[in-house]
Amino acid sequence: MTIIGYWRTSTNEQDGERQIRSLNVAHCQKIYGDKITGTSGYGDRPELSKCLDELKDGDLFICEELSRLGRSMVEMLVRVNELIERGVYIKTLDGRLDTSLMPDEIVRLIVSVMGYAAEMELKNIKTRTAEGRAVAQSRGVKFGRKKTYDEYQVAEIMEKRSQGQGYGTIARTLGMSRSMVQRIIQQEEVAAV
Repeated sequence: MTIIGYWRTSTNEQDGERQIRSLNVAHCQKIYGDKITGTSGYGDRPELSKCLDELKDGDLFICEELSRLGRSMVEMLVRVNELIERGVYIKTLDGRLDTSLMPDEIVRLIVSVMGYAAEMELKNIKTRTAEGRAVAQSRGVKFGRKKTYDEYQVAEIMEKRSQGQGYGTIARTLGMSRSMVQRIIQQEEVAAV
């Protein structure tokens, strides 16, 4: 029996070291991991794909919690069912699942409940984020990248454009990208309407 572990963090700013240490303590012989959001598709998680491909009948797959496999109930059920059908045991370090100790029917029931909980948590996070963003916007908070140009540069761009100069010429003159000049001109034209 080979013990294979998988970790995942949602962003590059997060560190998987805590999960990796836990997997080492669980005696994983091989460890795979991705830095990618839980809502991403399985095809977008190269290390998870490698990990799942390597698992064989009688192997043990360990992850911190089942939501590391995905945030959707359907995704989690599909993955767990595939592993069970291949004879792979699944264990979570949070203590909620160990398929080597349970009948398949109970495993599927537990996975369904855990998947539902993960899906609802993701929905709640999105709702709270949207509500927080709306409140911030109502207070005048601007989202997105800060402008890298000022109103004087905009005036100069519009002046050069009114003289018939092209986007590329204006961009070279002001040390900007052609796409930025084009975007500024388009925004100014829309604002003027």
